[in-house]
Amino acid sequence: MKHPLHLLLLLLALLLPASGYTQTKKSPPEIPYGNNAAKGRYFATGGIKLYYEIYGKGKPLLLIHGNGGSIRDWRFQIPFFSKQYQVIAVDSRSQGKSVDTTGVLNYEMMADDFDALLTHLNIDSAYVVGWSDGGINGLLLAIRHPGKVKKLAVTGANLRPGAPAISQDGMNMVSEALTQLHAAPQDAATKNTIKLLHMMEVEPNIPLTDLHKIKCPVLVMGGDFDVINPAHTLEIFQNIPQAYLWILPESGHGTPHRYKKEFNAKVLHFFTHAYQKPAWTDWEP
Repeated sequence: MKHPLHLLLLLLALLLPASGYTQTKKSPPEIPYGNNAAKGRYFATGGIKLYYEIYGKGKPLLLIHGNGGSIRDWRFQIPFFSKQYQVIAVDSRSQGKSVDTTGVLNYEMMADDFDALLTHLNIDSAYVVGWSDGGINGLLLAIRHPGKVKKLAVTGANLRPGAPAISQDGMNMVSEALTQLHAAPQDAATKNTIKLLHMMEVEPNIPLTDLHKIKCPVLVMGGDFDVINPAHTLEIFQNIPQAYLWILPESGHGTPHRYKKEFNAKVLHFFTHAYQKPAWTDWEP
């Protein structure tokens, strides 16, 4: 015979759900991407300490954020890709925790930083995803250090500053921000932001002939209302020997966030399938 207490507990278990009682399920704590003491590391290169975090196991995948961003910008990609890749997320030079107090900054320096980091980690080649300035860095990494890039996915990248690559709204935003920053007190943070925005005004300067040298397959992406004019994204696609093009509808510059599920799935498909140029007659009879 069961103890009466057991019967009471059983009765409560049966009645409470029916009366609307629900047990609150605790959500797992949010991982502080970009500020994770358990995963964060520094690597000295080019006069700075480059900050990076590594998640997951498998083939290496390098994530490169945009201008003024940080590792946290990839918070929708890291948990997805780390299920089957060794994800290496980096704070680019002069951004996030990768502090650089010098006055000189260009995209080539950053591309060389990533090459040095991969060498430091004993990685011969990696899959690479770059967003905005990270896309520029990814292209330059594939141009300057071709052996380091297995496949490259870029979104919102540009080859040249100003029109016609950049929309007028985008150019106005940078110009107005710089005007305000120059009028503000010149502390270290303000000077650093000026350095980053000035780089966008005068760089990059990647000739089309350099794109012809890229040996790896490249997925070129952008939004149809991106700050990078879609015609310029098309130009990048047309000048890379092995490239796919994907223009996302109803999207600005934030394709990895606005379309995070579709973005992740498309990039994963690109990484896991051999490059193949389809015939224009690719429909089924």
